Amino acid sequence: MAAITDGCPAASTFTLALCGSMLLSAALGSETAVAAQAADEFNLSAPQPGLYVHLGKDLPLDAPGHDDIANIGFIVGSKCVAVIDTGGSVRIGRELRAAIRRRTPLPICYVIDTHVHVDHVLGNFAFKDDKPHFVGHPALADAMVRNRQYFMKEYGGDFDGSPSADQVVGPDQTVDRELSLDLGNRTLRLRAWPTAHTDCDLTVYDERTGTLWTGDLLFRERLPALDGNLKGWLAVIDELSRMKARFVVPGHGSLTADLEVSLIREREYLTALYDGVRSELAQGQSMQDAIGKVAVAERDRWALWEDVHPRNVARAYEELQWE
Repeated sequence: MAAITDGCPAASTFTLALCGSMLLSAALGSETAVAAQAADEFNLSAPQPGLYVHLGKDLPLDAPGHDDIANIGFIVGSKCVAVIDTGGSVRIGRELRAAIRRRTPLPICYVIDTHVHVDHVLGNFAFKDDKPHFVGHPALADAMVRNRQYFMKEYGGDFDGSPSADQVVGPDQTVDRELSLDLGNRTLRLRAWPTAHTDCDLTVYDERTGTLWTGDLLFRERLPALDGNLKGWLAVIDELSRMKARFVVPGHGSLTADLEVSLIREREYLTALYDGVRSELAQGQSMQDAIGKVAVAERDRWALWEDVHPRNVARAYEELQWE
């Protein structure tokens, strides 16, 4: 290796030392800049040691770029890596995998799916050759089978070439209620929940940093989307609020250190949805009339209201009309 003073003109000892110091600073600055650039690739951040998050975009599912709307990422232990959600296309999954490989040569031992929605799972196929365990809720396998044809029809462009059933990769390991995974000096605690956002919701808690990955049980900024059971989701929120997480990665929206406050806002919307739909049903109002009246005070607090809220009202009507 060349001496740090190589490239300095012949001069006094002091001048050489000063020149060498300047070159060393420049070299370190260059390394720092390269590291910072790498951290920014794929919109990837490391909010906690060994924990990396790619933030999704606030776009509807039918907009260009819809394959990149979920928060996804990975956690690195001393022996292997766990991926948490893989994005809404094989392309996004491959970008995530490439980001992992830029940071560690350790094997990818687990791909954990927090639920069935396409924006979180279609990137699974990008990890098949790593031969990880694909881990999910006990109901996830059936949910993937139910949704396979829908994914192929509606999101065919997000597959690798022609859409094929084998690219919709379901779990080979399930979490009956709770499961601990050892990444090497780093334990993840997985928990399967009753029907809430979907019928196959799973959370991941990193014991080392106290970080909770909620999947879509928590939305921030982006309006929560109901695809499971409204009353069940409210019950799960009550239980989540009692967890002692120091840091939180929601399924959508910004990261936070305040789980309780984030859940309060989400609970307020879902409660307004529940109360509003029950009131409309009691008055014999139609679903279409209810869309323009239910929970309207919440409108300015959330992104994508027009895209998500009408479907939420419809789902709530289907659930609550049989109470």
